[in-house]
Amino acid sequence: MEEVRVFPLTCAVQNYAWGKLGLDSEVAKLVLGGDPVAVIEESKPYAELWMGAHPKGDAQIKDNRIAQTTLGEWIAHFPACLGSKVKDTFQGQLPFLFKVLSVNTALSIQAHPNRELAARLHAQFPEHYPDNNHKPEMAIALTRFEGLCGFRPAEEILGFLKSVPEFHALVGKEAAEELRCSVGNAVHTGHVLKKCFTRMMNCEKKVFVDQLNMLVKRVTEDGAAGKDTSSSMGDLLLRLHSQYPGDIGCFSIYFLNHMLLEPGQAMFLGANEPHAYLYGDCVECMACSDNTVRAGLTPKYIDVNTLCEMLNYTPAPASSKIFPCVQDASDPCVSLYDPPVPDFSVMRIQVPPSVKQYTVAPVDSASILLVIEGDAMATSVAALSDITLSRGTVLFVSANESVSLHVTCPSGMTMFRACCLL
Repeated sequence: MEEVRVFPLTCAVQNYAWGKLGLDSEVAKLVLGGDPVAVIEESKPYAELWMGAHPKGDAQIKDNRIAQTTLGEWIAHFPACLGSKVKDTFQGQLPFLFKVLSVNTALSIQAHPNRELAARLHAQFPEHYPDNNHKPEMAIALTRFEGLCGFRPAEEILGFLKSVPEFHALVGKEAAEELRCSVGNAVHTGHVLKKCFTRMMNCEKKVFVDQLNMLVKRVTEDGAAGKDTSSSMGDLLLRLHSQYPGDIGCFSIYFLNHMLLEPGQAMFLGANEPHAYLYGDCVECMACSDNTVRAGLTPKYIDVNTLCEMLNYTPAPASSKIFPCVQDASDPCVSLYDPPVPDFSVMRIQVPPSVKQYTVAPVDSASILLVIEGDAMATSVAALSDITLSRGTVLFVSANESVSLHVTCPSGMTMFRACCLL
């Protein structure tokens, strides 16, 4: 059925414990929108929707003419659907995994290795690092989205070392003074930050648990007395501690930028960038890999030494971590998030209420289209029959194919499209 090159997908849901519950989850809402008879359990976490051909969550083709076939199997049979450049560059594999995440509790202090480190970790510890690929990723907020990303400017960290004595105790007087003296010399500051962070992360458990308990007690008492606890990031600290009591990752908030993304804003997380997702809903696109190095705020395997050694310690303000999108010059409905990696790009397509006929333009790459809001009837010579689009519909579009939409929703449409623009 190679002539069928545009078709809907049924995508895998991952019910990780950190996900939002029931219909509080954007993932659950999209699943229900795409399949109105789906059963959503209110006490069950709906954490991730996987849209792609990853072996751990290969999407099912939702077309009666292509029965019981996954997207990965279909691509293996018809690799030309990827586009010639993508097929040749990525050895006949779809190079990205597209996701929706609904985060209720913090999702680990982590970073992703570059290709060289990924290959080494996979060779040494395949049980923890299951492939040899890098894993750059980008998160685009659907709702207000909270996370941690990259090391704060040294001046901010020094402010916390002064106002949070328990944090100062873990970093140590000598390292804290060294950081103070390094301000103004970016290269030296990075070296000292590595020393400070590594020292804290390698503290004996009893030492950091005692300091954390003292800090939580002090912040709790100050809050109860009506005192301002913002100099200790009290609200966030108590929230993380309630989720992961006694976890060294609670102190990471004093090193890493606290990010609050509004809908449509994005973070790009390149190799070795420390980060954590804390709360909210986002679309996420990444290279097709499972390699994550973790060191806190997680029940999973942690690898503190590897994380501390690999991280990018360049300090930068939170504002610099917001990844900009650009308006497509040929289509005013399209905003492009084009990160500095070859594996993926993401388009946000916003069709205004005044537009009733819209064409999803062809690109020289296979793409996955997700409907966030709105309704339309989709037609394509590569689909053979019309496809009804509504909230939660996921569509696979082969390279160099266009899709015409007759928009039936009076409020317009919002869609996201993942592809590979080599």
